[in-house]
Amino acid sequence: MLRKVLALAAVVGAIAAPAFAATSSLEPKVQSWSFNGPFGMYDQGQLQRGFKVYEQVCSACHSMNYVAFHDLGEPGGPWWNPKYPNSNDNPWVKAIAAGWPRQVSTINSDTGDETHRPPTTADVLVPPFPNDAAARASNGGALPPDMSLLVSARDGGPNYVYSIVTGFAAPPAGLDVPPGKYYNPYFPGDVTANWHGTGPTPPGGFISMPPPLTDCKVTFDDGTPCKLDQEAKDVAAFLQWASDPKMDQRKQLGLAVMIYLFLFSGLLYASYRRIWRHVAH
Repeated sequence: MLRKVLALAAVVGAIAAPAFAATSSLEPKVQSWSFNGPFGMYDQGQLQRGFKVYEQVCSACHSMNYVAFHDLGEPGGPWWNPKYPNSNDNPWVKAIAAGWPRQVSTINSDTGDETHRPPTTADVLVPPFPNDAAARASNGGALPPDMSLLVSARDGGPNYVYSIVTGFAAPPAGLDVPPGKYYNPYFPGDVTANWHGTGPTPPGGFISMPPPLTDCKVTFDDGTPCKLDQEAKDVAAFLQWASDPKMDQRKQLGLAVMIYLFLFSGLLYASYRRIWRHVAH
């Protein structure tokens, strides 16, 4: 009986193994980030460049429904300035909201008709589509994911985003790419059914998004060279901030707590030595 169970398990494992092997991808390319480590902080200039990449490229398809305009001017944010503790008063934040290419849809309470108004700093970054159905209809049936928490939701975090954006490659000979799809070895997927070449199934999958960035797709205001690699790294850093906007404050608080505990431990030890110095142990 035990032999039959083991044999059945071996057969199931042999059948399942190719499926697991097929849904593979290359490991994300590890980058050096200013916010890595216990003392790492966001680079404000990089966040500003990354926001510009999102605004001019990514926002055409991807929403950020959990990021408001005023968040951009909060401590640690791209346009934080201590002169404007209330980010709603920050002139850069107000200018970004006023210049946003899409308006906010609202309902007139008197007539019930849909109306539109310019966004304010209190609004979230106005999404490119009014609903998921419209987003799918404009993207060949694929739903572009919301980018607010994308970095936190993907293994590899900002390294994953950077790798996807820079990882588009020509498909290997023998791999048939479906219409409207693009091969990316860093995108998890199953290409077994489309593989007719020799050797093992190539890693990666088919993604509906075409390569979004090229050299100088976005020109940076601070003079940073507008290379694909730089654009990808900057937008990945911005999306990391969007996923964890309070990181700088959390690390600063943690450092202050550690210093306090160190000093308190020293004071406690000195008090112990003074109180018990004449008592035999």
